[in-house]
Amino acid sequence: MAYAIEDKLVIGVASSALFDLTESDSIYQAQGVEAYRLHQEQNLDVPLAKGVAFSFIRRLLGINNVFAEQRPVEVVLLSRNSPETGLRIFRSIAHYELDISRAAFTAGGAPHSYIPAFNGSLFLTANNNDVRAAIDANYPAGLVLPSKVYDDEHDPELRVAFDFDGVIADDESETVFKRNNDVGEFQAHEQSRRQIPHRPGLLADLFRQLDALRKLEEARLAHDPDYRKILRMAIVTARNAPAHERMVTTLKSWGVTPDQAFLLGGMEKARILDVLRPHIYFDDQIGHLRSEAGTIPMVHIPFGIANKPVA
Repeated sequence: MAYAIEDKLVIGVASSALFDLTESDSIYQAQGVEAYRLHQEQNLDVPLAKGVAFSFIRRLLGINNVFAEQRPVEVVLLSRNSPETGLRIFRSIAHYELDISRAAFTAGGAPHSYIPAFNGSLFLTANNNDVRAAIDANYPAGLVLPSKVYDDEHDPELRVAFDFDGVIADDESETVFKRNNDVGEFQAHEQSRRQIPHRPGLLADLFRQLDALRKLEEARLAHDPDYRKILRMAIVTARNAPAHERMVTTLKSWGVTPDQAFLLGGMEKARILDVLRPHIYFDDQIGHLRSEAGTIPMVHIPFGIANKPVA
């Protein structure tokens, strides 16, 4: 049966991002594939614990409940498991009542190869090699970092936060800064180009499609003042004024608008993130991916100048 996926926001997620596979992975690493297979078979009906990306995925899929006619969100499992070892994953998905039914089980093959086939705007995994391979192929992918998972089911919002340079936009401006580590040179560069939009970064399409969901909600709110919005989008950037002008120019040229923007001028991002409490935060610089409590789901986008080795 043909399935129109082109107009949906599609997220590809590995089981290592959706669930906590610590025990399963330790068995695989220590005892090999057969022991891993037996472990999954013997625990087929034991639900896997929630992983780092669980709350993000659950809340994102919840948007389909509000917009049942459009069903604008699709989540696809992209897994290195075989169909047999993947049985426990889908039983866990059913246990948590997640509306995920499509999958690619590659039996050890590279799952990132199927991102474009599913029209994916993002691939989330805890496998660093898979993320690097995806980004080398210019596919949008992020590495979920270990954190304590707390999914407050009484909190209906979905808060998604992004860094700007090297994530939504390309790394042109970061390259200017890294060249001499000179804030003044960076500010002058951005001011001279404040009317020139940046080229899109790896997660630009994800940001655009989330913005389309935001606009769906705005339209619903215009007709129903009692409607409570689900999605909140934020940008948390090391930029400050006046360098923010080029960021605004870029977003305006794409026709997108975040709900919130934080211009930190090099201030530690954890100070904002611990107040904002996003359900997922994307940044290209690993040093920015921390919070005091360690409870915010963080995703590293190892792209561009910020992730190249120092010569």
